[in-house]
Amino acid sequence: MIRPQNDPVEDFDLALSTSTSTVLILETDQKIIGAVVVGFDGHRGWFYYLGIKPDHQNSGNGRSLVTAAEEWLRHQGAPKAMLMVRRTNSAVIEFYEKLGYKVEDTLVLGKRF
Repeated sequence: MIRPQNDPVEDFDLALSTSTSTVLILETDQKIIGAVVVGFDGHRGWFYYLGIKPDHQNSGNGRSLVTAAEEWLRHQGAPKAMLMVRRTNSAVIEFYEKLGYKVEDTLVLGKRF
């Protein structure tokens, strides 16, 4: 899920430092088992870093985090949720497709600062 150029700790801290994004945590028995960064850019909502600990996967926890992220975005006024998945990550693509997400005919461009 993480690439060398992405520092999730910095990204989580940045998400928590603004009013347009947050980090949602899923806990069981007072232990973190999953998290997602969610943000609203004023036009669309975005998910980043959604992850569930392996021993808690395939039991509805990922769906619960997606639902919580969608609810947060609706509360912000976002009309749509978006996310990026690496083309090679077929299991995650299938997970999101089961939740109603569709592959869009859009190319994402980026530039690092």
